[in-house]
Amino acid sequence: MALMTLKNATIPILGFAAFSGTGKTTLLTQLIPILKQEGLRIGLIKHSHHNFQIDQPGKDSFRLREAGASPVMLVSTHRRAIITEFQAVTEPVLDEQLLAFDQSGLDLILVEGFKATQFPKIELHRPSLNNPLLYLNDPSIIAVASDTPLEMPSTLVQLDLNHLEMIAKFITRRFMGLT
Repeated sequence: MALMTLKNATIPILGFAAFSGTGKTTLLTQLIPILKQEGLRIGLIKHSHHNFQIDQPGKDSFRLREAGASPVMLVSTHRRAIITEFQAVTEPVLDEQLLAFDQSGLDLILVEGFKATQFPKIELHRPSLNNPLLYLNDPSIIAVASDTPLEMPSTLVQLDLNHLEMIAKFITRRFMGLT
């Protein structure tokens, strides 16, 4: 298996790395249902470069968090969200975030972003966007999914970005041992 330096991952973890605008989220929203049809329980961690708000001004949870409570847990019959304020404003470290991520009911964690972290990743590449290939400087990239055939070393798997079943099969074979 590929390089894995995430000591807090208790199950297989696979990242998707690409420049902004390449279609990571779009691919994942289409790929996850295919993997779920295979019977896999999928978790996802998305790195955001924005100061996002999960609760809204005026709502009780927002007011309680603004008053200084951290963490704040919102619970309903449908879902749970835990909002934790970080003491220091620094880039999150994936391995540290895995400690707060319940992996017990999952088979696979997919990660969008954290492209500088060393763990197995599929690079998404669209030559028409004129971005450089990431695998040239990232030995943890194990495959490149592109919408155009590329000249690549034999050590990397080339996937068709527009063939979701191919990508899903690669993932289930490589990470889950399924055929």
